[in-house]
Amino acid sequence: MQLLVVILKKANLVTEICKELAEKGVRGGTIIDGVGMASVIEQMDDLPIFSMLKTILAEDDENTVKTMWFVMKDEEIEKAKQVIRDTIGLDEPNTGIMFGMPVTFVEGLGA
Repeated sequence: MQLLVVILKKANLVTEICKELAEKGVRGGTIIDGVGMASVIEQMDDLPIFSMLKTILAEDDENTVKTMWFVMKDEEIEKAKQVIRDTIGLDEPNTGIMFGMPVTFVEGLGA
């Protein structure tokens, strides 16, 4: 089993990602709202060193990011990764990141 994590800058794509994953047989996951680090840095007016970083790290008007968590069988990972790549376009800057971690045990999945 593996944990697939997607931190999605393009929050408007969540519905499409979920739909595409469900069509590929991937069901179940958790989606959490978050805020990117650049949004926090933008609020640090009292730290002069960050003033130049505001321009570099400034985010779009939409500051919410979505973190998507999926615990899945090893054989499901590749198709899920491909769906996410195809939907998000991770090769473009400021779109999101995806990573996986091994899961040593799982309880409560009904499996």
